[in-house]
Amino acid sequence: MRVVIIEDESEACEHLCSLLSEIDPKIEIITRIDSVHKSIEFFKKHQNFDLIFMDIHLADGISFEIFKDVELKSPVIFTTAYDQYAIKAFKVNSIDYILKPLVKDEIEQAINKFKSQKEQISNQDLFHNLYQEFTQTAKTYKTTFLVQYKEALYPIATSDLSGFFIDNGIVKGTTTEGKTYIITHTMEQLEDDLNPVDFYRINRQFILQRNTITRIDYYFNGKLKIKTEPSFDGDLIVSRAKASDFKKWLNQ
Repeated sequence: MRVVIIEDESEACEHLCSLLSEIDPKIEIITRIDSVHKSIEFFKKHQNFDLIFMDIHLADGISFEIFKDVELKSPVIFTTAYDQYAIKAFKVNSIDYILKPLVKDEIEQAINKFKSQKEQISNQDLFHNLYQEFTQTAKTYKTTFLVQYKEALYPIATSDLSGFFIDNGIVKGTTTEGKTYIITHTMEQLEDDLNPVDFYRINRQFILQRNTITRIDYYFNGKLKIKTEPSFDGDLIVSRAKASDFKKWLNQ
């Protein structure tokens, strides 16, 4: 078996090489590469190998960037010390991964898995999706809003905001204490700035924080009607088209 290792930590690379030698002395390590740039240059010229071990974080970027420039015809075993969202993506898409620190049994199981597969994994869209998934989970979200009240500005933690709504064309935010302030963002900007784990845009008028939701009633035509604390003026309705996604979001 011919193997390529993409790893920027020398000790981790040596450890992996040692484990591979113990698992199968016939494994041939073609090369060791420590950066995205060098990997792209290598793969553009060479594709004669069976398996790739690839760290996610490299010295000059995220290894998913490699797949934007080259198409690999060999399967990849990702190695990572963290990034559980990325790991979840690998599981869903049946790409193997090993969580650091590397353990011999896990490496051997991963190798046996690829040996048992009759078809090689090659899906450029898949790796693009993983790149998108990773960069999205790595994104930082807004933690504070600076709001004006009378002649002063006050910082309010995002976690203290129960939701946002449009009132006569003006975007406002309500705190968990029931105080309301004008927010100098559009609803679209808020959707991008708020952590989607905590906030959900139920319709064009409202974005709610999950902790403010106290009850959900079934409404006509498959819609949902939401109760919150503190409450908002007007009915909080989730359309039939968004009802399933909303329930999935709230149930995670």
